[in-house]
Amino acid sequence: MTNVDDPLVVHTPGDREIVLSRLFEAPARLVFAAFTRPELLARWYGARGWRLTECDVDLRIGGRWRFVSQGPEGARMVQAGFYRQIEPPHRLVCTERFDDQSYPGETLVSHEFSEVAGRTTVTTTLLYATAEGRNIVLRYPMARGVGQSFIRLADLLHSTTTTEEEHS
Repeated sequence: MTNVDDPLVVHTPGDREIVLSRLFEAPARLVFAAFTRPELLARWYGARGWRLTECDVDLRIGGRWRFVSQGPEGARMVQAGFYRQIEPPHRLVCTERFDDQSYPGETLVSHEFSEVAGRTTVTTTLLYATAEGRNIVLRYPMARGVGQSFIRLADLLHSTTTTEEEHS
């Protein structure tokens, strides 16, 4: 069950930033796990029609992550980076670069997981190397893709929390 009353919110507070925020009906520890465990990432990460075919996570400071996604008509996307901060279940910071990137530099990605009464707001700040890079990304259907991916995440979290409740 997806909470349709709580869609993805997108802000552009600075000329190099995009901030994405969404509330999930699950505790922060489960949401954090969904962002860091390959077996969970494979179940939700990607826009409609896309899926992870490879998911490597070395969850430690300086550890590398790499995702390979397969999309419609054989499209392929590879993104990777290094973990800079890991504070379960509250904060995850990493770098990001795409193999076929259309904008300059490396992006700093900061995920904040804020839990209140068993519900978690994920706030992701993307800090691009340049304003030009941020503007290029804003022309892509990135917000739609993240929104679709987060719908899949909400469904996964719902099934996970329902299973937990049944076993407690």
